[in-house]
Amino acid sequence: MNWKLINKVLNILLVLIVAGYIGWFFYKQPKYDSGEIASEFSATLKDGSAFHLQDLKGKYVLLDFWGSWCGPCRRENPSLVALYNETRNMTFKASGGFEIVSIAIETKRESWEKAIQSDGLSWKYQIGEFERFKSPIATLYGVKEIPTKYFISPDGRILMVNPSIQEIKSYLDEQVE
Repeated sequence: MNWKLINKVLNILLVLIVAGYIGWFFYKQPKYDSGEIASEFSATLKDGSAFHLQDLKGKYVLLDFWGSWCGPCRRENPSLVALYNETRNMTFKASGGFEIVSIAIETKRESWEKAIQSDGLSWKYQIGEFERFKSPIATLYGVKEIPTKYFISPDGRILMVNPSIQEIKSYLDEQVE
């Protein structure tokens, strides 16, 4: 057996696997980073009303990209509901409040609506995108996996990318008047 050749082939294979993982990691990274201005978009909410991100200027905003079919998203939803319930009536130093904008990466409206009901997502700003990751808002924000979160300041700058619910809560606690 030619061990030298086998060793060379295995080394090349290992290099290709590592390069693939590194490439995949960078491909999955969100498009924007902390400090950048959040891109404006408009959409139609679940209730049929028009939505423009700019209408929420002056408030802290969490853009939450999720899906009814996403296990990690659904497991995180109770914490998101608790965060919303704890902060929805708070007054912050330089802000008119806190809002969550949920953007569902979906294919079926029925699954999305059922998940909203089942998980108790009671906030007004529910957007369904039914082209999965090719949908306009997901494309605009470079979302290639879910959950993906952007925490935005009252002046429209991205404060955090993919923060934990606890990081958001801690930040907001520091901003309470």
